[in-house]
Amino acid sequence: MSHLNQLPQLSLTGDNGESVRIKIKHHEENLAFLYSQSNSLADSILDLQVSLGRYHSTNAITSQNGNGTVHTEEDTVEQIMRIENSAASIFCWLKANDQTASLAFAKDAVGVVATLAKVESDDLSMILSEFLGPRVMLAIVCCTKDGVNALEKYDPDGEVNTNAGLHGLGCSIGRSINSRFVSICLEDIRPFAGGMTDDAQKKLAIPKPRLPNGGCPPGFLDYAVNMVHLDPSNLSLVTASGHGLRETLFYGLFSHLQVYKTRNEMINALQFINDGAVSLDGGMIRNSGVFVLGSRKEVEVKFPLISGESELPPNYSEAEDKVRKLKWEKSKVDADIQREQKLLDSAKSKITSQL
Repeated sequence: MSHLNQLPQLSLTGDNGESVRIKIKHHEENLAFLYSQSNSLADSILDLQVSLGRYHSTNAITSQNGNGTVHTEEDTVEQIMRIENSAASIFCWLKANDQTASLAFAKDAVGVVATLAKVESDDLSMILSEFLGPRVMLAIVCCTKDGVNALEKYDPDGEVNTNAGLHGLGCSIGRSINSRFVSICLEDIRPFAGGMTDDAQKKLAIPKPRLPNGGCPPGFLDYAVNMVHLDPSNLSLVTASGHGLRETLFYGLFSHLQVYKTRNEMINALQFINDGAVSLDGGMIRNSGVFVLGSRKEVEVKFPLISGESELPPNYSEAEDKVRKLKWEKSKVDADIQREQKLLDSAKSKITSQL
C-alpha cells in the first residue's frame, strides 16, 4: 500500500490562485512527512546493517588468541599485576586481596580502565588498547574528585607523601609507585550530549557516516565507543548527575573514533573521518590529517574479550529478513516521494503561469 494513502488527502479541483497555493502547501507537507519516513527507515536499515556487518567481521574466528583461548578479564588483571611498580597493579592487588574495604577511595573508585569493558575480538582489543596507550589503559577511574584526591596526598612543600594514599598502601605490601599515573574523574567529564539507543547496552545515538546513496562507507563497523561491551554491574553504574560509563568515560576516551575492517577501507573513507579511526588490521588515524604508521605494536595490557562468539544480533536470521523488508518499504516511500514531487512541481508551474 502506498504511503500516500496515510497522508491527508485534498480535492484537486479548482484552478484559481488560492486553490493552487493550498495544493502546493499540501504537497509540501506530504513531502516533509515522506522524507521523515524515508530517513527513519534509512536509519533503521543502517543500524541493522552495521550490527550484522560487525558480526561478520569480528566473529568467533577472530575473537580467539593464537592458542585458541579467549583473553578473559582475569588475564587482563594478571597483565596489570605484572607491572609491579604501577599504581594500577597496587590497586588491583588490594582489590583482589579484599584490602580496599576500609580505604578512603574504595567506595568512589570504579576500577582500572582496562578492566571496565570487553570487546568482541582480539584484533579490536589490540588496536583500541594501542590507541589509548598504556597510561590511559592503566588509569584509575573514580566517580568524584574526593576519590581522586584520596589516591595521593602531599607534604606542605608540595611533594608527594609516599606514606599516604595509594603510595602508602603500596609500601605496606612491599611495592612502590615509581612513575606518574593517571586518574580519571567521571563527574568532571562532559558527557555525550546526544541520546542513547534502546539497545540493551545503552549505546550512543551517534549518526553514522553516509555515502550519497545512503549507505555506510565500505568496511565501516561502528564507532569505538559503541563497540565496547559493559558488564551489567558497569552498565548500571551512573554518576550523581545520572550519566553512565559509556556516555562519560568511554565517550571521553574515544569520542567519534571510527572502526573499519581494513586499513585500505579506512583510507578510502577519509572524507568521513574527523575524530580519528582505526582498522582491525592495525591501521590508525589519530585525528584529521594525523596518521600513525608502522607495524602493529603488541600491547602489555589490553581489553578482555566477550566470552564465546561475538555479540550476535538477537534473532540473526530475522534481522537479515527485517533489513530486506525495510529496504522494500523504503523503496515504496521513495517512489511516493517522486510522485509527490511531480505533483508539487506541476502545482508550482500552474501558479507561475498565472503570474
